[in-house]
Amino acid sequence: MFGRIATATSRTALLAVGGTAVAGGGSSYFLSSSNPTAVSNTSSDPTVTKCEPAGAGAGGGGEKQPPATVLSLLTQISEQVSRIEAGLGILSSSPASSSLSSSTIGGGAAGGGRGPSSGQKHELLNRRKSTMASKHHGVDIVLGAQWGDEGKGKLVDMLSQEYDVCARVAGGSNAGHTIVVEGKKYKFHLLPSGVLNDKATCIIGNGVVIHLPSFLNELDALAASGIQYDGRVKISDRAHLVFDFHQEVDGTLENRLGRNKIGTTKKGIGPAYASKISRNGLRVGDLRDMDYFEQRFRNLAEHHMRSFPGLEIDVEAQLDYYRRVSERVNEMTLDTIEYTNKAFLDGKKILVEGANATMLDIDFGTYPYVTSSNPSIGSVLTGLGVSPRKLRGIYGTVKAYTTRVGEGPFPTEQEDDADGVGNHLGTVGAEYGTTTGRARRCGWLDIPQMRFSTLINGFTSVNLTKLDVLTGLEEVKIGKAYRHDGKILTTMPADLKTLSSVEVVYETLPGWTEDISTVNNFEELPVNAQKYVLRVQELLGVPIRWIGVGPNRLDVIDRGEGWDLATAGDDEEEDLEYKSA
Repeated sequence: MFGRIATATSRTALLAVGGTAVAGGGSSYFLSSSNPTAVSNTSSDPTVTKCEPAGAGAGGGGEKQPPATVLSLLTQISEQVSRIEAGLGILSSSPASSSLSSSTIGGGAAGGGRGPSSGQKHELLNRRKSTMASKHHGVDIVLGAQWGDEGKGKLVDMLSQEYDVCARVAGGSNAGHTIVVEGKKYKFHLLPSGVLNDKATCIIGNGVVIHLPSFLNELDALAASGIQYDGRVKISDRAHLVFDFHQEVDGTLENRLGRNKIGTTKKGIGPAYASKISRNGLRVGDLRDMDYFEQRFRNLAEHHMRSFPGLEIDVEAQLDYYRRVSERVNEMTLDTIEYTNKAFLDGKKILVEGANATMLDIDFGTYPYVTSSNPSIGSVLTGLGVSPRKLRGIYGTVKAYTTRVGEGPFPTEQEDDADGVGNHLGTVGAEYGTTTGRARRCGWLDIPQMRFSTLINGFTSVNLTKLDVLTGLEEVKIGKAYRHDGKILTTMPADLKTLSSVEVVYETLPGWTEDISTVNNFEELPVNAQKYVLRVQELLGVPIRWIGVGPNRLDVIDRGEGWDLATAGDDEEEDLEYKSA
């Protein structure tokens, strides 16, 4: 069912180099670790790939030849990288590593050379182990895979206990995450949920837009709850500011739409991003120079009052507020791009907490019923300032059903009558927005939407939340396809008229009545609950690692790293050994 997991766990390993002459001498073999008995002199074995060394053809010499084996070429590359790193002060050059030249690792002209010495084999194994261990190092990301409110914060809170840095990279106070710790609720809007880990540094990246009054109030509430954050919260000097008049404009624009309203949170996020794109916005770092800040603020306020007749802005009162808070904000402000990349080079573990979700993405979501940023995988690169090569685990968070706040098409939505499924999901799941308090629309799990989200983000595993909410339903359904005009659609339609008129093809599974809130592992779940999870996993083609079984902080089943494509098979050093060909 999961070819990628099988590939990861039975990946090929180099098992032989050099040795005595076999069909030309100095041959190297790559052998699948899933079939270690396949070493032979028979080239017809499909699990064995033979690499002919330099000089193994007719004549065997005379011209300058490339390195004898693939491994020797990789060794040369490794040596060059080590020298470059040494020059940059990252690593020191090691005599042991430079001694592994291509001339000592098998190959050569016909007749071959001797294989690596025991010391060289040990060094090569250590290198391989080091390379494999490095796969555990990277930026991990938790993203919303539906229309938001999936429970990302809970996973971030659980994971962040093992991370050194937690970051927000997009959106603003329109996001809302609720964490329950020992019966106490913590609500976050701008801060990463990882702030509850007293050892973690929390970063507000350059892609976030910040309403400072809300942000500082959130910090004060955190301190009042006994959570110490001093020195642990860092704000990007490049992050743009949301002002009170942005919020007023947001509400005005929404009200003008009447029945065609988008469903914005009226937190000023869209107008703030509009100022950013129009290049007349202000950034957090501007507070370091109040004369410059004042000039730009007056220009921005005047622009908005001209554009929106009737809008009144008390410019002097606003400037007085920012003068008073500037010192406090400046203490938290720095170049987070430099900070994050240095943390990565220092071996720190970094976790990104996504806000909103893919189906609210300004590019990929159900436009125009979307947010004003890119809450998909691309925002990690542009909103934090890291390269794609630094990314590792990408964790898509999805409810065991689907919810949506605000307007826009919702193919699997269920009627919210007193006896209906929608009412059950909304009531049992306490489906009310953390930021707005609005009741969420509820429906069955939507596989076409989830496949679209998976395609965009490349999830390495899935965090399936709120499975417990389905408890008590006689049957549960999965929307597994869209049909339109008699044809099954193969992608998520961009045209909202089409999306609003699709017929959902459902698959029905038996429900369960057993309480699952105290279940600690997958095998303890009711059989029908297991079947549901496995069927969702099969339809998505991505392993489900985490399963939410209750509202509390620890009510999560973790099936382990074997259910994560980013780490599956990374602990198989024992499969590596050297043999003479």
